[in-house]
Amino acid sequence: MTTSDATPSKEPIVAGKRPRREIVLIGVFVVLPLLALLAAAPFAWGWGLGWVDLALVAFFYCVSGLGVTIGFHRYFTHGAFRAARPLRLALAVAGSLSMQGPIIHWVADHRRHHAYADKEGDPHSPWRFGTSAAALARGFWHAHMGWLFDRDLTNARRFAPDLLRDRGILLINRLFPVLTAVTLLVPALLGGLLTWSWAGALTAFFWAGLVRIALLHHVTWSVNSVCHMIGDRPFRSRDRSANFWPLAIASFGESWHNSHHADPTCARHGVRRGQLDISARVIRWFELLGWVWKVRWPTPRRLAKLSAS
Repeated sequence: MTTSDATPSKEPIVAGKRPRREIVLIGVFVVLPLLALLAAAPFAWGWGLGWVDLALVAFFYCVSGLGVTIGFHRYFTHGAFRAARPLRLALAVAGSLSMQGPIIHWVADHRRHHAYADKEGDPHSPWRFGTSAAALARGFWHAHMGWLFDRDLTNARRFAPDLLRDRGILLINRLFPVLTAVTLLVPALLGGLLTWSWAGALTAFFWAGLVRIALLHHVTWSVNSVCHMIGDRPFRSRDRSANFWPLAIASFGESWHNSHHADPTCARHGVRRGQLDISARVIRWFELLGWVWKVRWPTPRRLAKLSAS
């Protein structure tokens, strides 16, 4: 199912209000990793960070981050390729380890974003409140993380009916609280086993658990906020999405955002020479292994039609 498939529907855009307890939990999961990130620099100064921690951070950042960029985003939201059933489920689990919400909610929100990008109905446009300095400051906060506390719940029956019909995805969606515990506790367990110490477990929990989640959150949210405010716009799109190269590596290629909004179902976002797109490279490896097929790669003719010049 693509973005365009999700738009025409008699179903309402929102499906009621989120329970207040869910808003509180979102706050906990946003604030705790953020506090860990703020404490990271002084905490690391001369103590508490070793090679085991760095290796675990890199591993879990890549697994959970690529689970979002390749799985939640390019595959489940936009259908940029077809995938074998085991990989489909693995991508759903990996993306859930990012602590960005249950997969069906994530996909429904993002399809809604594309259907109404930077217009009324977009859940996280930074242009929501106007173009004055004060309005843009408020809009940046809203697009970056403020929208997470909006009680309006995007209607999955309208924007993600295909996922609601998939029993495996429904199960993974329900297991989000369990996968949240896994993404925090497994790094601690590995850190403890690899160093054979409680200190190793504690530092791994801090770095590969809390700090890694905070970093990934803010990189993802920056695509929603920064990449709709500043950057290059080489392709035509109906919104203010922009390519912001400084985030290309940390976001695994997601910050080539104007390219993506111009052609949402394309499997590669960094479509021009020198635009690093790690997610697209991994999709290519999956294709060579026969795990994915019908990949929607960019072509010169396709790009020429999208050019803004």
